[in-house]
Amino acid sequence: MSVNIPQHLIPSDPRFGCGPSLIRLEDLARLQQQGPHLLGTSHRKEPVKALCREIQDNLRSYLNVPQDYSIVLGNGGATLLFDMVGLGLVKKRIVHHVCGEFSDKWFNASRRIPWIEAEKRQVENGQGNVMTQGEGADVVAVTLNETSTGVMNTLLPDVDEHCLLAVDATSGAGQVACDISRTDLFFFSPQKVFASEGGLFVALLSPKAKARIAEVAADRERYIPVFADWRLALSNSEQAQTYNTPAVVTLWLFAEQVKRMNALGFAQVEQQAKEKAEWIYQWAQTHNSLSCYVADPRARSTTVATIDVADSVDVSKLTAWLEQRQLVYGIDGYRALGRNQLRIALFHNISLEDLKKLTALIDYLIDCGGFAA
Repeated sequence: MSVNIPQHLIPSDPRFGCGPSLIRLEDLARLQQQGPHLLGTSHRKEPVKALCREIQDNLRSYLNVPQDYSIVLGNGGATLLFDMVGLGLVKKRIVHHVCGEFSDKWFNASRRIPWIEAEKRQVENGQGNVMTQGEGADVVAVTLNETSTGVMNTLLPDVDEHCLLAVDATSGAGQVACDISRTDLFFFSPQKVFASEGGLFVALLSPKAKARIAEVAADRERYIPVFADWRLALSNSEQAQTYNTPAVVTLWLFAEQVKRMNALGFAQVEQQAKEKAEWIYQWAQTHNSLSCYVADPRARSTTVATIDVADSVDVSKLTAWLEQRQLVYGIDGYRALGRNQLRIALFHNISLEDLKKLTALIDYLIDCGGFAA
């Protein structure tokens, strides 16, 4: 199909995917200058430790992390944390609140551990969770922002002194407000809002969580593999290190983004995210061929927008056409949902101006009629 796209509709950057995020190329240019003094350096040496320390200090300030909480950095990403929670933090029973593909993946990780009990409390895709502790639970698992469906859960459950609240904040941390002091484990990977690469995890641990780590580890019959040992992760992070050798480029990109966001402050970053979310959802509500997948406005994410498209439009054909011409990347819907849908990231580095161009471009292509199903 031949379509002449007006220049003013083309975004300045084509990256709108929900992970990995839009990385600022100028950060890589600065890394090239610093490279001889950083890349290829042992993570036990000061240049890399200084980078980890900078991330920890800036995160504590930016996310308002209580002083008695530990900020742990480690290899493996958030998926590894799913196993680490079940292996090293759950005593007997964990309750999972599930609202999409990734929260269900976390539940399945717990379910596979034979010596703990895992309960699933699931809502339909596109709905937010109504969360409680549950009888007998010693860990409650919550997903702050479900990346697959664009559902945002900001109302955290209350737990008692015998129970930990664990929050997967992978695609929400840094942009979706959360009172860290109400959580015991708040974890994420930095390749979303924090515009880094994959393979790294960040875990914020309360004093109660640290006490639980020691309690579970004291059980001589409990199997905890080295890669999932919270004690090693904690002791290394207290020395501004990761246990295993990290990808230094990932740390560098993360550090640059946290520094940039910290200079703005969380309130300003959150406000920018709300403005982008308001634009994208208003667009969906006023276009004849579009609608918001998440029905409840209070549950619509300010980091990942999911937009249903009328069956008369072939979304897969539209997104493939945009990618082939290097105009727009990453806006196809989450594959497992199987919907005719757009999924658009609203992460910090994606500008409102480019989102406005993106929505105008999609309008233009739908109206031209070349992508009929």
